[in-house]
Amino acid sequence: MIDKLELLLALAKERHFGRAAEACGVTQPTMSTSLKQLEEILGVMLVQRGSRFQGFTPEGERTLDWARRIVGDSRAMRQEINSLKDKLSGQIRLAAIPTVLGMVAQLTTPFRAKHPDVRFQIRSCTSADVLGLLENLEVDAGLTYIENEPIGKVRTIPLYNESYRLLTAPDAMFGDRKQVTWTEVGQVPLCLLTPDMQNRRIIDRALKSVGAEATPTLTSNSLLVLYTHVKTGRWASVMPAKLAETLGLTETLRSIPITEPDEVHTIGLVVPEREPMTPLTAALVAEAQRVAPSLAD
Repeated sequence: MIDKLELLLALAKERHFGRAAEACGVTQPTMSTSLKQLEEILGVMLVQRGSRFQGFTPEGERTLDWARRIVGDSRAMRQEINSLKDKLSGQIRLAAIPTVLGMVAQLTTPFRAKHPDVRFQIRSCTSADVLGLLENLEVDAGLTYIENEPIGKVRTIPLYNESYRLLTAPDAMFGDRKQVTWTEVGQVPLCLLTPDMQNRRIIDRALKSVGAEATPTLTSNSLLVLYTHVKTGRWASVMPAKLAETLGLTETLRSIPITEPDEVHTIGLVVPEREPMTPLTAALVAEAQRVAPSLAD
């Protein structure tokens, strides 16, 4: 039953029979047979039939909810049993929004010092994708905003508050200021993240609240692209204060606090709302709670 539910979750992720079978290391006929057997066991149709994947039936969607719980509990059981006979080991899959990537090492490094046999896989994605991956058991935890937009049924561990800076050249518009207002930021040609990123939506809302509007001269879903442009001294951007500190300043770059209004949003660790937690997740939560005070400084 667990193996069949794993196949169902793979199909929900891939939305394609062939790719789902390949991801699970089975042939497509084997996968089709297993799904039909699951349907026979439950006495309902789970998948809308067709030459291509067309979606799940209402019964299939409900079965997916149960599959996530059952498979999640099964993985937690195996981890806990293994941790009883051995020291903590395995892999933690972590999804993080781009603006927090600069501080991930402050969580993973002390964790690995305590648990050297644990490996990390870290992927960068939007806040919506973080929650989707978490729900579908594709990652074990996420780093994202925890109070700005709905985040669903997850457990949250606050880490630090994100505030914002104008990154610009000293000789550029407002480059000689100790602080700037959002109204003034609205007058600066900016390079910003793409609108699918929550950080960009926060910036847009802050500007709109003072009657201004972002007019980016460049957009990207990569902060590295933004930073390398700003670093030339010929571009400007708005970035979180902690990220600006991590990237570092140069002679051609200043990080200027933005006020009026003060925009602050909480970044935190999110994990599935499930008890008991897997040993790896529980250890990560404990480490996040331990390092949070130092991150908040």
